[in-house]
Amino acid sequence: MKVMKIALAAAAATVALTGAAMAQDLTLSYNIGVASDYVFRGVSQTQEDPTVQGGVDATYGIGYAGVWASNVDFGTSDPSAEIDFYAGIRPTVGDTSLDLGVLYYSYTKDKGAPGAFSYFEVKAAASRSIGPATVGLAAYYSPEYSTDLGKSLYYEVNAAMPVMEKLTVSAALGHQEYDKSAGDYATWNIGATYAVTDKLGLDLRYHDTDEHGLGKIYGSRFVVGLKAVF
Repeated sequence: MKVMKIALAAAAATVALTGAAMAQDLTLSYNIGVASDYVFRGVSQTQEDPTVQGGVDATYGIGYAGVWASNVDFGTSDPSAEIDFYAGIRPTVGDTSLDLGVLYYSYTKDKGAPGAFSYFEVKAAASRSIGPATVGLAAYYSPEYSTDLGKSLYYEVNAAMPVMEKLTVSAALGHQEYDKSAGDYATWNIGATYAVTDKLGLDLRYHDTDEHGLGKIYGSRFVVGLKAVF
């Protein structure tokens, strides 16, 4: 009888665990957007020309993975497109939300190392609510950055706050460092996103860096973008 009770208890525990696992359904979401420029960490990736972008994200519990793509133009014949792959976890510790992940930025027709455009990064980010605002910190590290620039570190502080029912203002201040280059720079952006519908957002943002001498792609600019998530 004792053995039977233990077996029944084990079976019940297995059913409970299975039910809990099934409660964490796999969720897919899709996004597509257009913008007047593709700006990454303050620098135009399309020679200040428009961009079309889109991606797919999968979430399961605190885990996530996705792929995202955009056209690019680095002033050379190649590459013409960027395809990013990423995965990670988003645990919560108290009132703080964490994001720990890895990213791979790949480029079409990449000529390969050394001097390759494609590279890996690891990411660590944290955010929490303070009143109506959300504030965050993020850091990205690469052991071998794009085009053989060696180790790199990008870190930023960011914040977002709703000011009206459908309008949110946000800003970020960051710094990019390279191991093999004197081209370290600071970057910042500030803008507003308007929820046209529950799936469509319109964003107007000002970007700038402190390294205008490195070329026009580092210059100040306003970017308008439209993005749909479904």
